[in-house]
Amino acid sequence: MSSSHPAQLRTRMFARVLGPFFVIACITAAARTSEMSALMSDFAANPLWSWVAGPFVLTGGLVMIALHSYWRGAAAIVVSIMGWLVTLRGLLLLAFPSAFISMANSMIGMADLWRAICIVFTGIGLYLTYVGWMPTADRSVPQAASATPDLPRAA
Repeated sequence: MSSSHPAQLRTRMFARVLGPFFVIACITAAARTSEMSALMSDFAANPLWSWVAGPFVLTGGLVMIALHSYWRGAAAIVVSIMGWLVTLRGLLLLAFPSAFISMANSMIGMADLWRAICIVFTGIGLYLTYVGWMPTADRSVPQAASATPDLPRAA
């Protein structure tokens, strides 16, 4: 087993969660584009929402950064970037909610851009889902053959 195996396994585990989440959330957001402006208005109307959502989003992003500091391979890079983007989103929600709401309203107001972004993130989600759930070929050396016995050395 190589030293990068735990990191690759961690990438797969994050991909298993992030992939389906992005697919479901982005398809739903694209399908409900007409409702997004109303949802953002309701979100902006009560500042409590940014205090409720912000810490959870920020914590999720920080967990991703802390547990996935692996940048080798396309899937690992995508997972790491998503961790930083989620952290940034949580920070904006918590510290600068009006700036976050303004940016979100601007993007939602441009329906074609909104749908394009949803399509891109759906593609990323499909890729991560594939990486996370595809069967892996067992190319590792069997444990008994690769392990060195824990025996005292002879002189």
